[in-house]
Amino acid sequence: MKELVELMAKILVADPEAVSVEETVEEDVTIYELKVAESDLGRVIGREGKIAKAMRLIIRSAAARLEQKATVRIID
Repeated sequence: MKELVELMAKILVADPEAVSVEETVEEDVTIYELKVAESDLGRVIGREGKIAKAMRLIIRSAAARLEQKATVRIID
């Protein structure tokens, strides 16, 4: 799953080398903390947060198929 978050982010940003993903667990939810270059934050979040919401939906759906819970947190 971590690789999926990283792949989606690298496709969206102008500086793919600055993309990093950290995996943490809070209670029973796996959280993927996504960090990108400051200039690429808008590309990852999108207008009105649409891209970020779509990424979260994909990750939640993939985790649900494995009977897990997961989400993406974008760190600025």
